[in-house]
Amino acid sequence: MTGGLTACTDDTTNYERATGPSGNRSKADVRTGLGGRSQEQGSLFGPGGLFGSKSDKKEDGGGGSGVAVNAYLWRASLDTINFIPLVSADPFGGVIITDWYTPSETPNERMKVQVTILDRELRADGVRVSVFKQQTSPRGGNWVDAQVDPRTNIDIENAILTRARQLRIAGGS
Repeated sequence: MTGGLTACTDDTTNYERATGPSGNRSKADVRTGLGGRSQEQGSLFGPGGLFGSKSDKKEDGGGGSGVAVNAYLWRASLDTINFIPLVSADPFGGVIITDWYTPSETPNERMKVQVTILDRELRADGVRVSVFKQQTSPRGGNWVDAQVDPRTNIDIENAILTRARQLRIAGGS
């Protein structure tokens, strides 16, 4: 019966144990892993795996800023829409949602803004703005959705990008 048990072992198991000067695995072997690699390469859903690797987390700053998106775009977005009260600001998802805002010049209109930061880099396509507009209905005075000029979204995006560039220059990086 013991003969069947020894048949289950193979030479790779013996080779793995026989590395290092004393026949045990050396500390370098344990640290680098099989194949001599010290970093993770290629894994489930991209580098770093499903939950990310320790090296990815160190590159992110180790939780220093607490913002998972580009810090300049985040700060610039908050600065640009600071006159509108916020409902939600998620620095990890990169989404800022404002409350309804009624300009004093047009009391029969109100608007709401959603800013989404799409990238960790300071890029022109790293921010998307959606503006929602409502007007009071002539019948009953209820709020009804109204058409927003498509340039409004682009104008706010450009203002955010301009402010982000200013912050980056002021930060010296």
